[in-house]
Amino acid sequence: MGLFDMFASKAANQLGNAVKQGVSNAVNNKKEKIVFNSLPETYEQFTALPQASLSTPFQTAAMAVLAFCFYPKDKELCYRMIDFLRGPRPMNGADKQFIADRFRDKDYVPRSYFAGATPSNDYQPAVPYTIEVRENQYTYATDGIAKLFIPSGGADDPRPIQLRKAKDGKWYLWEYSSILLGIRQPESSNPWA
Repeated sequence: MGLFDMFASKAANQLGNAVKQGVSNAVNNKKEKIVFNSLPETYEQFTALPQASLSTPFQTAAMAVLAFCFYPKDKELCYRMIDFLRGPRPMNGADKQFIADRFRDKDYVPRSYFAGATPSNDYQPAVPYTIEVRENQYTYATDGIAKLFIPSGGADDPRPIQLRKAKDGKWYLWEYSSILLGIRQPESSNPWA
């Protein structure tokens, strides 16, 4: 048995095991494009959006990106929106400090998740405002938790975000640190671009 034969055999066994568990790597994973025709300006408009029903983890993930876009303009409004998305688990001081630390000189990070936003256009999204949210074969590996992925125009790989389903049937924001990590600088502020 050659070296590559061993890998092929191992891969076939792994695929067979995955199929037995009802999970197949060969299946296309679901992608949803969440579209905002216009952006809210107030908390009331934010909570009145159709996606604010939080009936799917995809909606909640996109709403989180939208909420973080408010931080540079009005951090208290952003915190209020995030608390809405977190449901029965409001933010504490450490959560707010974490967000503040991520936004130092990087107000463009949340905009990068909108379609059309790239370093070359200083992360200006296309209209209508669209966020693609993806799942993979491990998205629902933990009961009641969905780990989804959102592509960024400034990162090589989609960033994970976790949502948790509550007793009320809604999906709430659970873990979001990765979507606030640094990305490539906008070209206008990058001396090396």
